[in-house]
Amino acid sequence: MLITGGRVLVDSGVYLEDGAVLIEGDSIAAVGPREQIVEQTGTDVPRLDVSGTVLPGLIDAHVHLAFDGGPDPVSTLQDSTDEVLFEAMRRRAVQLLFSGVTTARDLGDRNGLALRLAAEIEDRRTPGPRIVSAGTPATTKGGHCFFLGGEVAGEAEIRDLVRRNVAAGAGVIKAMATGGGLTKSGPKSAQTQFTVEELAALVDEAHNAGLPVAAHAHGADGIAAAVEAGVDTIEHCTWMADDGGLDFRPDVVQQIVDRGIAVCPAVSPHWQMLPRMFGEERAHAMFELVRRMADSGVRLVAGTDAGVQRAGFDGLRTALSFYSHLGLAPASIIDMATSEAAAALGLGSVTGRIAPGYRADLLLVDGDPLADLDALKSVRAVIASGQQFDPSASAE
Repeated sequence: MLITGGRVLVDSGVYLEDGAVLIEGDSIAAVGPREQIVEQTGTDVPRLDVSGTVLPGLIDAHVHLAFDGGPDPVSTLQDSTDEVLFEAMRRRAVQLLFSGVTTARDLGDRNGLALRLAAEIEDRRTPGPRIVSAGTPATTKGGHCFFLGGEVAGEAEIRDLVRRNVAAGAGVIKAMATGGGLTKSGPKSAQTQFTVEELAALVDEAHNAGLPVAAHAHGADGIAAAVEAGVDTIEHCTWMADDGGLDFRPDVVQQIVDRGIAVCPAVSPHWQMLPRMFGEERAHAMFELVRRMADSGVRLVAGTDAGVQRAGFDGLRTALSFYSHLGLAPASIIDMATSEAAAALGLGSVTGRIAPGYRADLLLVDGDPLADLDALKSVRAVIASGQQFDPSASAE
């Protein structure tokens, strides 16, 4: 397939004007000026011309396909059989794809369903983005998301769970370093669940298998423990204190920067509702901490926590407006949802860029997203692993 566009995003904030992308199979074969690429392309190659922009497919670095994004996703999950749940997960994957997401990292799943779905998509038996699944997340007895089946106690059980996830085909290992609001009966969000030694054992086991570790961490103590243990990404990173306040720690932030740990704030598509939920003053303080991390040089990556309350599977583009609100430039925000996210997922040499040899994951939009990020919402076509999808088709 030959794709020609008014502009092709070939690097951070850099357009190739009047460019073209040649796709062979599931990979990008060539990128260059339209005239040059057209000359080397056979007349029998299908062509797609857009007047707008060709950019890398988006990456949502934090989703939960097993949750429905409704008012009580946990009850819906628990009331569903695996087969009913799996069919719903298929539909959610299509929603992600049609919104421009060509890679999604699933950070908590039941009974390996996300891994099963990832295999179906990889084999082209069902449409969807590439799924990097954590399988069953590690948590304490009765801890955050215990109902997903990952309750462990002590280093031996932690290592065993990691090995089971590796054997099942996980692409990342997830640890619930603190509690969370989704589990009403579990520890509070600020409360630490694992010791540094336990997290270090999990990291050691995962890294020995060549997999990165993502740590769910709201509380400042849990964030510090995750950093000390050597995790690769921190999810949420809201710096909550036991007394209900916020406890931003510049020394820990510097360690995050020095160790190259990426932070995924997992911003809801409905982030503008947070002042009503938490109060104007607290919401502003929470927003300001993300800005301070960005200003400190922390590598931020885009994710939505899709599946939890009020977070659907078509909301990444809306969630990105949060970073515009903080004052980040569109080029940096697009990097967070493409090249930076790919690097954080361990896929930096595979996707997230438009370059020869990379997977053909592309988003074609009207307008210029570097001038106006809302252009990402005007999707003309999505190319995932070389396959073209029509965003106007029903996700049902």
